[in-house]
Amino acid sequence: MGNEKYAILPCNGMDKEAGALARETALRLSARQAGEIVCPVLYHRSAKKYGKLLESSPLLVIDGCRTACASNLAKESGARITRRLNITDYLKGRGIKPGKSLELSTELLDETHRILEELLETDSEEGKAAIAADFTAPLEYETFTQDKYIFRVPRQGFLFNENDCWARVDGTRARIGISDFVQNSASDFLFFEPPQVGAAIEQFGEAGSLESTKTALDIISPFSGTVVAVNAELAEAPETINGDPYEKGWAVELELADFEGERELLMDCPSYLGYLKKKVEREFHKKERE
Repeated sequence: MGNEKYAILPCNGMDKEAGALARETALRLSARQAGEIVCPVLYHRSAKKYGKLLESSPLLVIDGCRTACASNLAKESGARITRRLNITDYLKGRGIKPGKSLELSTELLDETHRILEELLETDSEEGKAAIAADFTAPLEYETFTQDKYIFRVPRQGFLFNENDCWARVDGTRARIGISDFVQNSASDFLFFEPPQVGAAIEQFGEAGSLESTKTALDIISPFSGTVVAVNAELAEAPETINGDPYEKGWAVELELADFEGERELLMDCPSYLGYLKKKVEREFHKKERE
């Protein structure tokens, strides 16, 4: 966090020990003037109450358990999450299983202190590990058909470029992949060559390459950033992209370099859906003339 102050949206903390710890962490961060708390109850009733705060401050979400109620509330309200901490996952990494008591034990209060230090020290490896991007939320799709082909576009959380490549953004991270249109056009993928972890990728630069039974193509990154992970499963089963291009078939994960500066050049779901429909129509009309 450094000297930057956050808007802090915590779990309510009224049903489980992990929730109580999420609430306590938020209170202590506020007491140390690291940010201002967004009350989840008031935010749910009227998101406008915190409009100015969320416009001027990055958002830190502190979830208690894996239901991720605070994160879901932020996403439903259209807020962009900058950093996220899941208390249950954090404690699991420390070998601690939270219970059901709402009265925090001395052990958990000690963990609160540790969490604060890791959150406030952005350069520590433990601090970075504690705040992880979450790409596990189920997706909903817009669909349309052309002849025997069905094309899907995720409704939320994705941005697309004109090369039919997508970025699923969460905080300062994004996963990169190819769209349904590309996998339908390319047929079965046989080979995936990823970039090296640590490599710097420019916006609209190459973020790996694919070969199918029909063609070879580059994955054109919607954003610039540093490669922090590649999907190792694609090395063994590149055809995963054909079956699930938006979730299991992701290719590369980036630490983003300039989200705000680069997003203007990309399309959200409605814009990309319109772009794609026109593109598909042109492609099929071209085949009919041939």
